Amino acid sequence: MKVLFFGDIVGRIGRNAVKHFLPSLVKKYQPDFVIANGENATHGKGLIEKHYNELIDAGVDAITLGNHYMSKNDINNYIDRATCLIRPLNLINDFGGVGSQVFDVNGIKVRVTNILGVAFMKQEVNSPYLSLKELLDENEEDVVHIVDFHAEATGEKLCFGNVFDGQVSAVVCTHTHVQTNDARVLEHGTAYISDVGMCGAANGVLGFDKETVIGKTIFGSDQRFEINQDDKEMVNAVLIDIDDENKLAKSIITINLVGDSNGK
Repeated sequence: MKVLFFGDIVGRIGRNAVKHFLPSLVKKYQPDFVIANGENATHGKGLIEKHYNELIDAGVDAITLGNHYMSKNDINNYIDRATCLIRPLNLINDFGGVGSQVFDVNGIKVRVTNILGVAFMKQEVNSPYLSLKELLDENEEDVVHIVDFHAEATGEKLCFGNVFDGQVSAVVCTHTHVQTNDARVLEHGTAYISDVGMCGAANGVLGFDKETVIGKTIFGSDQRFEINQDDKEMVNAVLIDIDDENKLAKSIITINLVGDSNGK
């Protein structure tokens, strides 16, 4: 079982990048299942139904979210019928949709789970550890299990990956939009990376126009983050090869591609 996982998709240029690069990646790597983090896919924050459908139609099989899961009110109108959308599992307040979903992929069950971290995050959530542990205790089925741990702190991410090493197929982390250089299979067979990266504008900061981010971050301006739609397109992803029998990872590799302004 090969799983292709795209990092945070940022805005229209990020959606276009995935659409442009996905066919060639499928041809080269022949993944059985494609996952993407879509929490920033609509104008850099949130995910409306139109863009959810756009990514599914492009060939993405499952979409995970993160701390911006409810940044667009439209999600309340469609999340309960969006069978390929997974919002954070460990939310405190009642919210529609599901935090974990099982898909049938050529006779093999694939579970996708989305969890929010706590360190340096503004959202109050249930314990990530206890939430996933409860899920595993309640569901003992033999599945390929991909966990998108959406968190800020690398230390928290690595602790989380090691705690569940051998219990899930992969802990792939998102949120910081910068692909890290630590993709590996942990000691007991769980694929891990501290951040998959992002899909969007290659020459910006975190997918946004660098001048607007610099203005706010360095100089304290109240300027809104903008997205340069004419920038070069970039996709960050990982490809995970998983043993069909024991459901543990055999390998994980990073993918980092940059095209011209048309994504070619």
